[in-house]
Amino acid sequence: MRVIGSDGSQLGVITLSEALTKADLEGLDLVEISAASDPPVCKIIDYGKYRYQITKKEKEGKKSQHQVKVKEIKVKPNTDEHDLQTKIKHGREFLTKGNKVRLTCVFRGREMMHPEFGQKVVRKMLEGMADLGSAEAPPKMLGKSLSVVIAPGVKKKG
Repeated sequence: MRVIGSDGSQLGVITLSEALTKADLEGLDLVEISAASDPPVCKIIDYGKYRYQITKKEKEGKKSQHQVKVKEIKVKPNTDEHDLQTKIKHGREFLTKGNKVRLTCVFRGREMMHPEFGQKVVRKMLEGMADLGSAEAPPKMLGKSLSVVIAPGVKKKG
C-alpha cells in the first residue's frame, strides 16, 4: 500500500505491518484514504481530528444550502377583497424568500354547490403572484378543498 506521512510526505509503497509500526511510533492512526486505487492509499493522521474536520466541512456545506419549505395560505370562496390582498402580500413574501406556496380554498356546507366562486378566488390570487412564481399544476379539487402549489420563479411560455 502507498503511505503518506503525517507531514504530507510520500513514504512510498510499503507493507501493512510496516505502515502500522510507523504510525504507532508517531502515536497516530493509519487511515485508508482511497481503497479503490491500485495500490490502496493510506495516511498517517490523528483519526479523531480527521473525523472532526470532515463533520466541520459538512456543516459548512449545509449552511449555504437553502431548505425549500412549503408555506400554506388558506382562503374561503367568499373571502373579501382586502383580505385577499393581504393574503397575496404574504404569498409574495414567501415566494421572494424562495419558499413554495400551497394555496388552498376550503369549501364548507352549501359553498360546495358553487365551486366556481372558489376557482375565481384562486385565479385572482394566482394573478397577484404571477410575477414572482407560477403554478406547478392547475388547481385541483381534493375533497372539500381546491388547492394549487406555486413555485418561485416564473416559467416562460413560448
